[in-house]
Amino acid sequence: MSKNKKKKIDTKTARSINKNIRSSTRKLKPILKSIVGKKVDIVIRDLTFSDKRISKEIKKTISSAVSNAENNFQYDIDKLIVKEAYCGKQMVMKRFRPRAKGRAAPILKPYSNLTIILSEKKKVENHGTKS
Repeated sequence: MSKNKKKKIDTKTARSINKNIRSSTRKLKPILKSIVGKKVDIVIRDLTFSDKRISKEIKKTISSAVSNAENNFQYDIDKLIVKEAYCGKQMVMKRFRPRAKGRAAPILKPYSNLTIILSEKKKVENHGTKS
């Protein structure tokens, strides 16, 4: 019953992947949700004035994706939008904190992957209005 469905990959999207970001996915996701669908220049401006520590890493990844779009696909920078932005888990460094009576408490230091996918905004044609 199941057919082999090949996923169509859009080759005209510029992307940038940042591996080993020293932050958890729980802290990255709210920032990434806020930038999806916005223009790139607005996103970079918002991240510049963000008070989150990890916003510098996200801004660096977006800048890399913009330069990929410009150099590899000859996209116009003014028309670029953030199509997708997602993160995934990477390794977790495990440390311990000494506690009383010879015990130890774990310290988990998570890392994350970050993927930014940009596309060029298409002009939508209006087909008239209903009246």
